[in-house]
Amino acid sequence: MKINIILAGVGGQGILTIAAVLDTAALASNLNLKQSEVHGMSQRGGAVQSHVRISDSAIYSDLIPQGKADMIISVEPMELLRYLPFLKKDGLLVTDSNPFNNITDYPELEELYTEIKSYPNTILVDAKKLAKDLGNSRATNIVLLGAASSQLPLSDESLQQAIKTLFKRKGEKVVAKNIEAFNKGKEIATAIIS
Repeated sequence: MKINIILAGVGGQGILTIAAVLDTAALASNLNLKQSEVHGMSQRGGAVQSHVRISDSAIYSDLIPQGKADMIISVEPMELLRYLPFLKKDGLLVTDSNPFNNITDYPELEELYTEIKSYPNTILVDAKKLAKDLGNSRATNIVLLGAASSQLPLSDESLQQAIKTLFKRKGEKVVAKNIEAFNKGKEIATAIIS
């Protein structure tokens, strides 16, 4: 078993939190793990990416080669496009539909959605609205993780335990809201995929 995941977004959107949840769940499941991350002026809305590689055998590089990513999870739709050369032919795209308009020539949303939907395995979801409706607009990233979860080699239990571990210092309410966000993402993705 081996899975290569690219996480993409803009500084402050929780890309590294998704990576931390994946890392924690993988280690608790006795799997091998490699992760790298790049911060591009993340304090000012710059691009942030992380490569997460999980396997039951040895992993020799923390970087995913082009054409070898099984999945790209993006908290920003245009950032998703930046990493498409890394996606395998039958790879999965999971992204929020909400743009982070930090540039003047941001593409038209319908053109952006058309490009994303041209890939056969795509989950395009309004994760920001779902998180907000649950009372935690900061959990957009966890909604997307939930949406991707059925395609991960990690159990829901291990992912939810990782969420509990990582958020416990913020209190039970925050933990509960993030578990709820994870479950809502899973539910929405199941509806989209079936």
